[in-house]
Amino acid sequence: MAFSATFTQKLLPCFSSFPHTLRRTNPLLSPSVRVVRAAAEPEAAAAKTEAAESGGSAEPAAAAKPKKPVFSMKKGQIVRVDKEKYLNSVNYLSVGHPPYYKGLDYIYEDRGEVLDLRIFDTGEYALVAWVGIPTAPAWLPTDMLIMSDSLKYERM
Repeated sequence: MAFSATFTQKLLPCFSSFPHTLRRTNPLLSPSVRVVRAAAEPEAAAAKTEAAESGGSAEPAAAAKPKKPVFSMKKGQIVRVDKEKYLNSVNYLSVGHPPYYKGLDYIYEDRGEVLDLRIFDTGEYALVAWVGIPTAPAWLPTDMLIMSDSLKYERM
């Protein structure tokens, strides 16, 4: 270690201590960060003054929590698909199956469980998974689902 220290000090003096001339003194070369605070938005300030004049709270109405949607069924509900409604729907036509296709009979006959409910732009949909059928769950409109009152079911 002593050898390497003397070697760097005697033979390479530029690495032992940097001269002051190599420091960056040009402000364009050294990046600097400034914190700038934006002025209050005029709309927010106007809303606060109007609320103060009317005696109400200063919070805008947009800060209120949105209402929870009311769904027509519950998660975990046992359902079947109405065959007539499904065969006349856009969902069936988009798949491209021929009429009287037998590969989808399980959605009419077997029980499906509602995994999730959502309201999209086109209406209320339920994510349905079929019990004992190794297929992926499907989003179906709730108006074409037939709700079952009990877990007992008989295969058609």
